[in-house]
Parts: sequence; C-alpha cells; structure tokens
Amino acid sequence: MALKIETFSNAKGGNSFFKALGHPLSAPLAAALLDKLRDKGSVAVYDPLGMAESFCEFYALAELDIRAVFVQRLEDIGKTLLGMRVQPVTGLPQSDARVLLVTAFDASRLVDHIRHLLPAGMTVMSLDDMRLPDTMLTNRRRYLDPLNFATNFGFLRDAAGQHTRIVTCDYWSGLGAAKPPTVWLRLFDSNGGVLAEWQEEIPAPGASLIVDSREVRRRFNLGEFTGSLFMHVLGVARHDVVKYALDTFGDDDTVLSCTHDANAWPSDLFAGLPAPRDNERVVMWIQNSHPVPIPAGAVGLNLMGSDDIRYVDQMIPAFACYALDVAALFPEARWPQQLEVQAGRHFVRPRYEVHVTNGRSRIAHVNVERNDLVVDPGIPAMTTYMGKGYILPAPILPTALWRSVVQPTPMSTAQRDLPIAAIVYDASGVETARHDFGCLQRNESVELDINALLKEQGANLPSGSGHVELVYDFSHGGSADGWLHSLFRYTHNSSGHIAESSFGAHVFNTVLTYKNEPQSYASAPPGLSTRLFLRLGDVPLDTMCHLIYPASTPWHAHSDTTLSLFNGLGEEIAQQKIAIPCSGSLHWRYSEMFDADHRRQAGQGAYIIIRDVTCRLFGYHGTLHGEQAFCLDHMFGF
Repeated sequence: MALKIETFSNAKGGNSFFKALGHPLSAPLAAALLDKLRDKGSVAVYDPLGMAESFCEFYALAELDIRAVFVQRLEDIGKTLLGMRVQPVTGLPQSDARVLLVTAFDASRLVDHIRHLLPAGMTVMSLDDMRLPDTMLTNRRRYLDPLNFATNFGFLRDAAGQHTRIVTCDYWSGLGAAKPPTVWLRLFDSNGGVLAEWQEEIPAPGASLIVDSREVRRRFNLGEFTGSLFMHVLGVARHDVVKYALDTFGDDDTVLSCTHDANAWPSDLFAGLPAPRDNERVVMWIQNSHPVPIPAGAVGLNLMGSDDIRYVDQMIPAFACYALDVAALFPEARWPQQLEVQAGRHFVRPRYEVHVTNGRSRIAHVNVERNDLVVDPGIPAMTTYMGKGYILPAPILPTALWRSVVQPTPMSTAQRDLPIAAIVYDASGVETARHDFGCLQRNESVELDINALLKEQGANLPSGSGHVELVYDFSHGGSADGWLHSLFRYTHNSSGHIAESSFGAHVFNTVLTYKNEPQSYASAPPGLSTRLFLRLGDVPLDTMCHLIYPASTPWHAHSDTTLSLFNGLGEEIAQQKIAIPCSGSLHWRYSEMFDADHRRQAGQGAYIIIRDVTCRLFGYHGTLHGEQAFCLDHMFGF
C-alpha cells in the first residue's frame, strides 16, 4: 500500500512537510513528543492544515488516548481521521481532553486563533516540539520553507574492492548564499543502522564537494559497507535540490560506472528498469527513505504493460538499503523487456546495477513514472509553430569505437502507446538517417541499434560521431503527453564495457512557449541558456563530454559556448570557447580541450562549468580508463 504522504507535485513542486517528518534527526524528536502526550493522558487533535494523516504514516499517534479530532476547514467536517469523525474546531470548548496537539509547524499563530476556545487547564503542544535545531535552518521564521530541507540520499559502498564517490560543487554561493553552505551527513548501513555522522564545511564559494567511500571508511574506521548516505545542505539560496554525480570504481581497472542524484522525492511509480540478458543479473537498490519500515508486500515489480505485479515478500527496515534481484520476482524476463516499479512513495528514485556473468558491471537509474498526466491533444498540433516540438537527444558516440542502442521507455500511466521516430544527426548538424518506430504499444519493448541502422540505410557520420533525437510522429496515429523517455546503452567495441543512461524529452531553443516548455532551471520559460556541471575524473582517468545543440525550430546557426575550468576551491583556471552547429554536437575530452599546464593547475577535484547565454545545450559526461573501461551519464545543470 502506498504511503499517504505528499512528496512532489508538478504544479507546486517538492513538499517539505514529509521531509520535516522523515528527517533522521526528527524521528527521535517525534518519539519524545508522543511520549509527552502519552504522559499527559487524554489528547485532542487540531489539524488545521490537513497534516495529521501524513504524520500518522510515520508515527503512532493513533495509539494515544485520542478523544476528538478538530479541523478548521468546513470541507473537512464529516471526514474520518484517527478512527473518528472530525468536528469543527468551534466544538473545542466541550472537549474533556487534557492536552491539545496541533498537527502543524509554526503553530503559534494557529493557536492564537483558537486560544479563546481552549477549555480551562488544557495544555497545548504542536509539531514545533520536533523542529530541527535553528543552526540547521536557512529560514528560521518559516520552518517548512523548502530551503530548510535541501536534502537528498546517496548510494555509498566500499566493499569487495569496489568504491563510490559523490561529486558536486557549491552552486548556492552563485545563487546568493551569504557564505558557502555546510553539509550534514549521516551514513546508514544496509540494515538502516547508523555507521557515521559528520559535517563537511565547503571551504570556499564554488568549491567542490566530494564524498569518497574510501575516505569515509578510513575516517571512521569502518569495515566494508553498502548503504544510504543522507545529505542535508545547510544555508542554501534559491535552489533546494541537491544534485550530484555518483561514480563507482574499483581496485580492478575494469570496474568503472556512473550515475547521478537520486531525486529527493519518493514516487508512487518508477519505470525503465531493463530486464537482463541471458548472461546478466539486474539488481535494483531500494533505499528506504523514511524512518519507518517498508512492510512486506508493499513494493513490487511488473513487466511494462502487464497487470501481473509480484511483490517483495520481506520487510525493509527504516533507512535500510535492499538489493532486489529482478530474477527473484521475474526469472523469465529478458532484454529488451522492461519493468515498472510499484514503489508506493517508500523510496527515492532507485539505482540499478547490471552484472555480467564473469564480466563487468554498470550502474544507472530508473525514472519517475508520472500518474498525474493525461493525453494532451495540443501536442500533435505543435508542429505548426514548434517544428519538432518535444525532443529527446542522446549521443551517438564515435562509431569506430562504440555501439549505440536506443530503447524507448513508457514513463507515465497515460502512455498507452508511443508514436515516435528517431532522427540521426552528424556532429555537423546534418540529418543522415531516420527510423520510424510506428505507434508502439505500452507492452512493446524494442531496441534500435544505431550503428546497424546506419549500415542498413547506407548512411554514415562524416564527423565520426553525432546524436539521435527521439521525436513524436503521429503518421500512424497514437497520442502523447509530453513525458517521452528512453534508455540509451553504449558498448565499447574493444573492451566490451557497457554504460547506459536515460532521460526525458523537452522542447529546445524556440522563443514560443507551450505550458512549461522550453524548460528553465531559474525562471519561467522559455529556457534559452545553458549552465552545466562537468565533474572531472582524477588521474589516471580522462573525462569525455558529449554536448548536443537540439532545436525544435531553427535557432542560432552556432552556439557561443564557454568551457570554464575550476580547481577544487572554485577558482577559475582557464577558459575555452567552442561553437556547436545547430542540430549538431561535439564529442571532446578534457585531455584534448585543456593543455597539460592548465590541467596541472586545476589538480584533483577540478570541474568545468559549461555556459552559453544564446542557446540551451544538453550534455552527457563520463570518464575513461584508457581502453579498459568507461562510464557515461547525462549531465545536470543549475
């Protein structure tokens, strides 16, 4: 059963109340609050903002001696809460309860409104008793300000010769933070037990923030571990989303992969989990994101388009990290089939690992499957004004070295079909091939080998690399909702190493707007500029980047892009200018873009900011260990 909590709304954004309830430091404070209420005896509940139901999902309020539940909204009168019909708060004077619990934060004003209704001798308590310390708050005057809860979960492992590294930078100083933020961290083991807790001071504006599992293990004298890292960034400005790159690497040079942040809001559904090939094992990591266990039978999997849901038959403790082998529930599933995740808002976007028998492994993530969308009849008509409209761009890595594969993935409950086509562009911006998928049904899982497509159509990429765009194509009918997604898989020809990434479509580079497109990170649409973060691999790794300039309608002929190299303290070392053709791309490496002297000055922990005020670019980044291994994932911006 899904938790009755609000986590994220595409209309309102992220919800802070569930974060305030579920913060690792809040749970013992909530327990202490319940103990105080229990000691008082009989309790009345006043729920003016509709928060009591979510509170009860995490904490056993119903076990107290509840005498009555009162509300403020006439629309709520007659509903059932805590096993009783709610009453208007004007009935409070008749209550015989000894204490009133106001299920809200910043409750003083709410209490003032009803103070004249309190029976003589009634004590008032509120959720303010479980507030985090003021030193952890950006805005002390409004507790549920999203900036007070800039949190996220990371996957951290240091075991069996495998290590992980979380990398980001202080982007909040550039958004107006008064000083570089501090990061509060707590590491949980696979059973939800606390392994370590500490704070990291970001040393300078724009400095790198790196959490390396090897260093954590040394610092706290830990044994091998696999678990969740809870991160809370304190003192942020404008942006409450904690974004990062996650690298996995090992003592063996062939162990190398990457993904990125978990997306901080637990969802009802996720999708795009690939089934294994015959020689593969797919493991999805469920990171319980709440201070309560996930009951047995609460989460499960089904093949996309099928109603046969098979559930995990064991309880997962609070903040635990559980490895779900796809074959344990679906031993018959095989690539290119894909699975849907019934998550019930119990955990953030999960990562999965693909382990090849007697071979290599890779990590990637599934995506949030939306259940709030409906078919949008306006999308087919967009072409009159917006050309290609929604575009999902992805690299075609140099064809002499890599094979590139596309797998469309349904990503909303409204998507009963996917009417799409794939357009292949050379890096110069010239279209060289096209594939018509037709109108795929929800239960159809197909793969498109781009290298084979080029060969079949007698086409090539004169530049050696390029990109593919998935677009809507209604020539065979079908419908759309704008939430088009796909998995992209890349195989290195000589080593056999594989990497994969997935993302969703947007409208790119047109001044006209449609709903919230072209998307902007910082303001209202249209978003027509670029600011991307490129983390750099430390020696002996090189870094590659694949920048794409997609355009729904013709835009500027070339980008005007600046690559700014920063050292680990956020100091700019060097700049390079590049120009990418419209509908083109650029595949480049750090070792070739910046000379040895600048790379030496930048040192370990360096990064690059990719900036363009004339157009919006989309990017993918990865690291390479010579010809032994590589990784690839899409980039993030802010």
